[in-house]
Amino acid sequence: MSNTFPLSVLKVAVVGHTNTGKTSLLRTLTQDVSFGEVADHPGTTRHVEGTALLVDGAPLVELYDTPGLEDSIGLLEHLDQSRSDRRTDWIDVIHDFLASAEAAGRFEQEAKALRQVLASNVALYVIDARDRVLSKHRDELEILGRCARPVVPVLNFVIGLGSQTEVWRQHMKRVNMHAVAEFDTVVLNETSEQRLFEKMLTLVEDYRPTLEALIADRRRRRKDLIRTSANVIADMLVDVAALTLTVGVSDDQVAAMARLEQAVCDREQVCVDDLLALFRFRPGDYEADVVPVEDGQWGVDLFSPASLKQFGVHAGGGAAAGGLTGLAIDAMLGGLSLGAAAAIGATIGAMWGSVESHGRWLADVVRGSTRLSATDETLRLLMIRELELARALLRRGHASQDKIRLAARAEESRADWAKRALPEALDEARLHPDWSRLNKSDREKAASDKRREGARNALSAVLASDLASTAVLGDGTRGATITAGSV
Repeated sequence: MSNTFPLSVLKVAVVGHTNTGKTSLLRTLTQDVSFGEVADHPGTTRHVEGTALLVDGAPLVELYDTPGLEDSIGLLEHLDQSRSDRRTDWIDVIHDFLASAEAAGRFEQEAKALRQVLASNVALYVIDARDRVLSKHRDELEILGRCARPVVPVLNFVIGLGSQTEVWRQHMKRVNMHAVAEFDTVVLNETSEQRLFEKMLTLVEDYRPTLEALIADRRRRRKDLIRTSANVIADMLVDVAALTLTVGVSDDQVAAMARLEQAVCDREQVCVDDLLALFRFRPGDYEADVVPVEDGQWGVDLFSPASLKQFGVHAGGGAAAGGLTGLAIDAMLGGLSLGAAAAIGATIGAMWGSVESHGRWLADVVRGSTRLSATDETLRLLMIRELELARALLRRGHASQDKIRLAARAEESRADWAKRALPEALDEARLHPDWSRLNKSDREKAASDKRREGARNALSAVLASDLASTAVLGDGTRGATITAGSV
């Protein structure tokens, strides 16, 4: 870290009623889908569990998940009865309670939570904003207020139907709690996490350097995610744009088409897997309404007219009909005998084949061969699908139990993107089959040529910069719909 002196570690207790999303909050903050147990039934967390937020490998914030406050009404009555003298500070009453037999019996779960609150610098009180404000919530806030620790109410599940965010905010004002944060653990926006840390900062001023360092680190990490996502997508697009398959006169053209289609589909799947891993999600965390996924695989023919149409992409006149919409086919030259074509092809190949891919292409065509490659429409479809996936991942909380769905972008937005010209970098990639890692023979030749590999990587970097600067990746507050389910 750039700080001259070590930063103080902030300890945070995450508390609240059962089934409000406490564990979900920690999963999303730590970007760890495996932390704790998340389920749609109360009392899932029975013991205190800890984790940490790291900056440059060092823990800056320790987070402690606590059991739900199951009987706040009974506990508040017990505390009131235990205070024999009104001049006794409530924190002393709390300490006496934790040392009593009741803390190991009837109120065991509440005692575990309160012990952690006392051992922490600040508490996050998690609220399911879809719930009505009930007496149990008022009692929980009253008990926490007696612990002599700052408390930040966190409204969870604020996105979607049923949220009563404003009702909760008004209630918090009535109980003199004004540092209220909104942090949906299922659907994120670009600023919610930063605002949560800022609310904490107002109550624990001594830890300002710690929280400011954490906020700055999270900003950098988000930028890195956008940049790396664009790199992953650009690398895939260059591979597919440069991919060509030469089919001789005696070769099985249908089989060759199938091989090319499979190579493109497999390459997209690698891109999908890389994006999910980058954002620390699992392969089973996504599916698309218009592109069904089975066992982590896209379930629609990438080259079918229906698939193109569903994403607002229309096949151009240069594409083949039917199921071959996504393949561009260089037609064979007519009017020449096979012998004449072969002779001319051999001459052209000898002159140009070792110098430029253009010469090799022309020689192949004159010989009567066919060259297969992906069309503009296929490249545009790949770009739209993977950019939408990246946008969805930028907005997905790690506590979400629902699948990522990519079919919810506004039709006019998708249609606008589908009409844009392809980036010039992809036109350049098409001129260099040896730049595609999917062309086996060309890849082996290019592997020993650092100049070619450098040129390919430079082109991919230009394309990635173009993708990262678009509204598609640059705005994390809009994008594919993620249903806010119960977690």
